[in-house]
Amino acid sequence: MFCKTVNKKTLMAAMLTTCLTAGASFHVAAMDSVHFLIPGGAGGGWDGTARGTGEALSKAGLVDSVSYENMSGGGGGKAIAHLIETADQKHDTLMVNSTPIVIRSLSKVFPQSFRDLTPVAATVGDFGAFVVKKDSKYNSFKDVVAEFKQDPRSIKIGGGSARGSMDHLVAAMAFKASGGDARQVRYVAYDAGGKAMAGLLSGETSILSTGFSEALALAEAGEVRILVMTGDERNEAAPDVPTLKELGYDATFVNWRGFFAAPGISDAQKAEFVTTLQKMYDTEAWETVRARNGWVEIFKPDDQFIAFLEQQEKEVGDLMRELGFLK
Repeated sequence: MFCKTVNKKTLMAAMLTTCLTAGASFHVAAMDSVHFLIPGGAGGGWDGTARGTGEALSKAGLVDSVSYENMSGGGGGKAIAHLIETADQKHDTLMVNSTPIVIRSLSKVFPQSFRDLTPVAATVGDFGAFVVKKDSKYNSFKDVVAEFKQDPRSIKIGGGSARGSMDHLVAAMAFKASGGDARQVRYVAYDAGGKAMAGLLSGETSILSTGFSEALALAEAGEVRILVMTGDERNEAAPDVPTLKELGYDATFVNWRGFFAAPGISDAQKAEFVTTLQKMYDTEAWETVRARNGWVEIFKPDDQFIAFLEQQEKEVGDLMRELGFLK
């Protein structure tokens, strides 16, 4: 009786709405493909973040097909320019990036900024860390600080990014907090974390400034020891590693990592990326990847991400000017 009394137009509209909603949910639950564009070489933090995110999305069944492309050059500028120039063909592409996109834009390493792309979401935070070879004479970061104060130029610090960028900035921040002259930091720049690691193992540098997740992977391989990390407190992934703060140096740092799409994608395409990444957090596959890398979740989608980037641009710019990296 009830079915006979329902207005046919109302019933059809309800059925159509249900079908469309179900179809949209299914589409979000399984995107056809995501192509990750990585602005650096293998072994770096961008590489690990893109591949870890792709692994989680694939294993959780949120994306049917995942692919990766490493494109080093120009401090990340080559990949940014490529994504902008080929935007019409890159609607399935997510480019990973992090704090350096702000630093390098301020430093004029490349002419673009995050405003020339489509910010999708910040997804994780990774702390900074300082590592040495397993047979290094340094047993504690305090040993490094003591030598730095005696002869700053005797310590060569490597990093997988250009001078004045994040690895350099974190090292300068740490030594400034220890009472040293941040401008005296002798920084050796490499294009990607893998090359910076090779420089450490060969003896070209004596300490490596890198991301905490990268440091964990290197330490697991048995080639390095992590002296210290830049979190507010120790991390469960490496509970024996002290923080700068507990050693008496008032400095902390967390590097966000997240994703940008090509400029000009539709609001619907952006929303699909955002929703898919958000769904990822509730999966076992993601928790496995997150715990393995010691990442902190800092999900900031769309407009929140843009506001965050604008604020960081101001804060990082102030710090860079204080340390002499910007006028």
